[in-house]
Amino acid sequence: MTEVTLGLAILLSVGLLFAKLGQKIKLPSVTGYILAGLLLGSGGLNIISQDVIGDQLEHFTQIALMLIAFGIGEHIELTRLRKAVRSIGLIAVLEGLGAFLIVAVSVYLVAPYSHLNSGSWLRQDYFILAILLGSIAIATAPATILHVTRELRASGPLTSTLMTVVAINNGVAIMIFGFALTVATQLVGDNSNAMSMAFTSGIIEISLALLMGVTTGLLLDFILPRLKRQDEMLTAGLALLLLCGESCRMFDLSPLLAGMAAGFIIVNKDTRDVRLFRILNSFEPPIYVLFFTLAGLHLHVEDIGMAGWVGVAYFLSRIIGKMAGAYTGARLTGACRAVQNYLGMALIPQAGVAIGLIFLISGKEELSRYAQVIIPVVLTTVVLTELFGPLGTRFAIVRSGESREQNVLRPECDGLSDKSCDLWHQASHGINIVPWTWQKLIPPAESEGFVAFGASNLISVPGLARIATLLANHFKAIPLSVRIVKPGTIDHLTEKGRGDLFRPEREEVEQLGYTLETELIQYDGVADALVSAVEYNAASAVVLGFPVEGTFQGFQQMLETVARHVLCPVVLVRFYGALHTERILVPLVDTKELKCLAPVILALSKIGEHRLTFLTLLHPGATAEEVEEKREELAQWTREHDIAMSAGFDVICTDARQETIVAEANNHDLLVMGASRKSALQKLFFGSLAETVAQKCRKPLLIVYHPDESDIIPGYHG
Repeated sequence: MTEVTLGLAILLSVGLLFAKLGQKIKLPSVTGYILAGLLLGSGGLNIISQDVIGDQLEHFTQIALMLIAFGIGEHIELTRLRKAVRSIGLIAVLEGLGAFLIVAVSVYLVAPYSHLNSGSWLRQDYFILAILLGSIAIATAPATILHVTRELRASGPLTSTLMTVVAINNGVAIMIFGFALTVATQLVGDNSNAMSMAFTSGIIEISLALLMGVTTGLLLDFILPRLKRQDEMLTAGLALLLLCGESCRMFDLSPLLAGMAAGFIIVNKDTRDVRLFRILNSFEPPIYVLFFTLAGLHLHVEDIGMAGWVGVAYFLSRIIGKMAGAYTGARLTGACRAVQNYLGMALIPQAGVAIGLIFLISGKEELSRYAQVIIPVVLTTVVLTELFGPLGTRFAIVRSGESREQNVLRPECDGLSDKSCDLWHQASHGINIVPWTWQKLIPPAESEGFVAFGASNLISVPGLARIATLLANHFKAIPLSVRIVKPGTIDHLTEKGRGDLFRPEREEVEQLGYTLETELIQYDGVADALVSAVEYNAASAVVLGFPVEGTFQGFQQMLETVARHVLCPVVLVRFYGALHTERILVPLVDTKELKCLAPVILALSKIGEHRLTFLTLLHPGATAEEVEEKREELAQWTREHDIAMSAGFDVICTDARQETIVAEANNHDLLVMGASRKSALQKLFFGSLAETVAQKCRKPLLIVYHPDESDIIPGYHG
């Protein structure tokens, strides 16, 4: 038990690690899983013993097979396929038939010269090997192809044809494989009428497997709507699917056919209750990681050499068969030229379904001699097609003109990668302070102190000046620009030259209707000088800008020092692209945060026709009464504080706060969040939601650090 548990931990962790490393170079996750299994198994470092771990974890393989088959059934929806059944259906059948025939013939011709089993094989053995590999060759990798199309934001006739063909293709592959497996099992027996028996038994076994799946689907459709909770639906659904799979194995039927039929029944019922598919999505990932890493354990480098020319024949003839069959089908149905030229290339990837099929072969003792050849041949092809197949799919979609990559939607990045585009938006040349178009603010007759802001970058300082001026308008104060330079660096400047240092923020403040006060400090320590300036001027708030230049670590130390030693709120402005203040989002975990955020919210509410949205995040188990109570609490707060702008109240029950906030931010121009003044050790253990959101959000963000009297160090002077 200990070895199994340790094996599970190693397979999951190393599989995930390799998947993430593969993603860095644009490889599908399944490739990483298989390579991890290859490394861990006897073909690599031999960390996981196949004798001790592989057999004991076989039940995870069976679970994965049923989930894969059930998921394929979801894509065979008659209402969606009916319109294209004649044209696309013919293409799917011909490309599958092309792969089957060309692979089977090629393997049958090449196998006798590959010295399999020291030359002890007969013609019948080569025939069995040929039809088994031919049936496996039909299967494609729907997950890989879907990932590529989503990544490219593809749409058009090729993309729609491709996804429909993939759905039909794997259904056809499972059915033909079930028939081929039955034929092979009968042929290895001692029956004198083996061929006729094989065809008869094949039809019977396929029919029984489909009947088992239909029965399971009807049971699922009857039971699941009567269960209200998702955990109950998951338990009941998984129990029935696994019972179906084990029953098929008990009677020597195909669990893949049965699982596909069960999914087909669910998705084609008039009620179309597909919640089970969605619930299983959260259960599947670790099972799939184990499934593919275990597949990698079965792959041995020396076995690849043993397969020899059979492996080469399978790999090349499958590609030829797919492309020739898809082209023929597209020509016969009059499909557009893009479908004719590129569909076959897009269908090259092969993964989950093919691996599931070879596991079924390895489970039959009478076919073990064929499994020794089929497993390395197919797994090697899976690795190669998962390495290069997605490139073919990508090439086909791009050449057909159906790619709508994300960077196309972000022309300001001029073809940069998504990550580079984000960095561009946060750098000096990516920041844009939208000109002030609202009415000018009216300064107080008698000011009550200052709102200070640190000025260092000429690009971002107008934005800091704007936020500081809005806060000053709320506090009845004057905006104060504090610029800190090293001693001796400005001694040569005239009085006018020193005044010109503050020109960008002065122009911004005057545009808003205020006058700017300035303070130029020559001091080595930026944090100490800023704290001293805030204390000396009794500032009502201090505004800092997230570094668009310099090091993050140095800025973080400065921010923590200032936030820890001043008595007023510290507002951190994190720039991203254009600074707007029209649509403002205020995420809240607790309404108590409003006390911290009040100055910023009230300052923004006094200008223009802005829209303010309060987003309260509750735990998933919150009741309707709790949701309504929070909504009313927010409404009451806005009434008490006389919020002038239009306000909305969203209360969302979520399992992932960060993802929810980032998703909601897409519909807003500016975020305002509160953050406690935690020490580095506290952040290590408990984190900071606002600072985490700042790393993921593609909108400008204000983070308000409100003073906590218990944390303030009085009398600090650096």
